Amino acid sequence: MTALTMGGNAPLPGEDFEVSVRWKLKSHSIGEIDVSAFVLTASGKVASDDDMIFYGQPADKSGAVRVTETNRQAADGTAEACFAFDLRRLPASSERIAITGTIDKAAEKRVSFKDVATLVVSIIRSGVAALTFEVPVSGMSEAALILGELYNRNGQWKFRAVGQGYNGGLKPLAEGFGVRIDDPAPSPAPAPAPSAPPRPATPAAPPVPPATPPVSLSKVTLTKTQPKISLAKKGSSFGEIKINLNWNKGKKGGWFAGGSKDIDLDLGCLYELKNGQKSAVQALGNAFGDLDREPFIKLMADDRTGASADGEWLRINGSRWNDIQRIIIYTFIYEGVANWTQTDGVVTVYVPDNPPIEIKLDEGASSMKNCGIVLLENIGGEISVRREVKYFKSTQELDKHYSWGLRWVAGSK
Repeated sequence: MTALTMGGNAPLPGEDFEVSVRWKLKSHSIGEIDVSAFVLTASGKVASDDDMIFYGQPADKSGAVRVTETNRQAADGTAEACFAFDLRRLPASSERIAITGTIDKAAEKRVSFKDVATLVVSIIRSGVAALTFEVPVSGMSEAALILGELYNRNGQWKFRAVGQGYNGGLKPLAEGFGVRIDDPAPSPAPAPAPSAPPRPATPAAPPVPPATPPVSLSKVTLTKTQPKISLAKKGSSFGEIKINLNWNKGKKGGWFAGGSKDIDLDLGCLYELKNGQKSAVQALGNAFGDLDREPFIKLMADDRTGASADGEWLRINGSRWNDIQRIIIYTFIYEGVANWTQTDGVVTVYVPDNPPIEIKLDEGASSMKNCGIVLLENIGGEISVRREVKYFKSTQELDKHYSWGLRWVAGSK
């Protein structure tokens, strides 16, 4: 392993690898660190807004950079964000990738990176750290940092330890890389009184095609005190709704190392359609569902080994939302120890044109193997999203609690 100091550089260990950013705060009141990646051209700017990869946009169009973990908390107080890289997918115009960190709401909380105890960037391949850079945060007054950059020099990709600070937060940093950031719309000003009689109307100009909307930096975390949000359509339909489950899979050196089995969390749901049809979508029993036909819900894969860095995904056909009455998203521990505090589980709901909605499995119920996480209900055509995080001994008990009324038989996968 090569340990770099600020300004140092070294060749990357290959074309596919992970970048891990781990930190420990001096106080929990500081909040979260948002880690982002920017795919840049020779100009030092993004080619399009899609080249910013962060919690609200978890992959670029090419699939070369993907978010695999965001702010994963551990029992010792450390947190981690991870990205998976495959440089072979990058467009030819991409010459550099900047890795950045920003403290969420730093100005409001009057904090900066001097309030971070440790901050370490690691380049990992096949589970082994090849390069590390401990960012010297002591005394830093800035709340935004370029942690490091991947760059192409004469056909060889390298990593440079940067640690350069900027004033401001994620918005000015992203705009400095050429990303257009959405601003909240100001309140409309009162209409002025007419000073002259209106003139005859002139023919209207042809409509201008709508521009691609700028990137939104907002996100929503549902908690016990703020458990619910409602989403309205912003077009003819909601588009494809995606639900991600990610957790600590017992990687080497992780929480479950040395145990008899790594943990296997399975994502699933119970659904009820407007026509009265009720059933489950889950890997157990190979009930993976269908996106284009009833139930308009599909489980994409079953990650039994933890090999998938971005966890499990459930997709909902938002164009058929009017056919759906309600969905309860759940997960259950198929294998491994039933210790929810060690799973570090996070479910994120992605609805197009809306901020990502995050629900953390941050409570413990060691005797229960099933957790009902979030309830999606069709209320007047809107999507009501409600945090549940309720624990049950089995999916049958969850069914009974939410009055689904299904008949259950033993299944396998």
